Amino acid sequence: MPETALGMWLKDLRNRRGLSLRELADLSRVDHAYIHRLETGAKEAPSNEVVDKLVTALAAPKRDSQILRFLIEHGNVDSKLLDFARADPDIAFEEFHMLTTVVNRGARPDYATSLARIRKFMK
Repeated sequence: MPETALGMWLKDLRNRRGLSLRELADLSRVDHAYIHRLETGAKEAPSNEVVDKLVTALAAPKRDSQILRFLIEHGNVDSKLLDFARADPDIAFEEFHMLTTVVNRGARPDYATSLARIRKFMK
């Protein structure tokens, strides 16, 4: 099964902490097989309780946990946007959210330009 945006973000958070699936499972008290299914896209809608456990165990920064929660409801976020947000921790959740709504009519998304426009607009 292809990875989902949620799965990609969750796996990245786990990898940034240097945790294996079993280590995260032990810390969060969420079954390692279930975490694996979330990461691979076999499962896409964890309960708030499971997400709370994972966020706490991952000690995820506020922005990263907000993005994780957003991706539960919005699984069709472009993986390139996730890469862009992951590479720049200064992108606030609100900016990330706005970037998910940008329409690129037939063109490749230019997230840097869109972010600059969003920041200009928000000032």
